[in-house]
Amino acid sequence: MVTYVRDQTGRFQQRPHYKPEELDRECESVISGFLKDLYGEARYPVDTEDLKKLIERDAEDLDVYADLSIYGPDVEGVTEFKPGRKPAVKIASVLTEDERRENRLRTTLTHEWGHVHFHAYLWEVEPPPPDLLRQQPNRDKIICKRDSMLDAAQTDWMEWQAGYVCGAILMPKNAVLTLCRRFAEDHGLFGAVSLQAAAGADLISQVVSAFKVSADAARVRLLKLNLVTEAAPNQSLFS
Repeated sequence: MVTYVRDQTGRFQQRPHYKPEELDRECESVISGFLKDLYGEARYPVDTEDLKKLIERDAEDLDVYADLSIYGPDVEGVTEFKPGRKPAVKIASVLTEDERRENRLRTTLTHEWGHVHFHAYLWEVEPPPPDLLRQQPNRDKIICKRDSMLDAAQTDWMEWQAGYVCGAILMPKNAVLTLCRRFAEDHGLFGAVSLQAAAGADLISQVVSAFKVSADAARVRLLKLNLVTEAAPNQSLFS
């Protein structure tokens, strides 16, 4: 069950504090249920069009051809919250128009969905007053830059949570664990996989292929699940 702590950023009086396992549980439940409704089974990688359908189900509007330059450089996603209505999501057009950036598009879609699913209700509880919105017109928006999509600092709690959700939707925990167990058995590994070793690169490559994500996204996800280590392995992979 989510707990609440003081919001040190000053956006709200209190903010939700989710444990990683809580985010993993909820995200896997949502994406597996959504895919079963579509296809009768949960299968990965999740198709990019299905990620759009997930946002369209939960948001008022999804614009994947948005011009976000007014928010500054490197902004790739914006979620706008509207008390009494569902949020609106905007994705930078360059991610949609350039097929070479599909992995970034997938990351951004799931990141923004994280804001929609886990944060929209906060604006219902504490909507910004009109005078504050006049002074700070972006107070009802979360403006997401490329560098914060996967692994923001935990002090930026909204971006950190959405970044974790991004990985948990694209690479559900149980599916990743199954892949990693098989990898460990096939390679005769009995300890945590070191990213400094060839096996680490091979494991990341398999996650990239299985879930259609970037190598960086795969690395961050495996690190957050404690399935790889940046140092020499010193413990059982699944202890």
